[in-house]
Amino acid sequence: MSGKFEMYQDKAGKYRYRLKAGNGEIIAVGEAYNSKAACQNGIDSVKRNAPTAEVKEVPGETQKR
Repeated sequence: MSGKFEMYQDKAGKYRYRLKAGNGEIIAVGEAYNSKAACQNGIDSVKRNAPTAEVKEVPGETQKR
């Protein structure tokens, strides 16, 4: 089973998405969007950019520069 994006409206009426792995585990969540179309654009952006995205470690809150 492959992963899937789920789009939904939260209690405040904003649109959000979550990405679920094939086993049903939530592996990513999106921000709140004002419209369904904007949320779909966010999903499309993840699909477009994630395959080639660099993984970069950043300092945590306790490791401030």
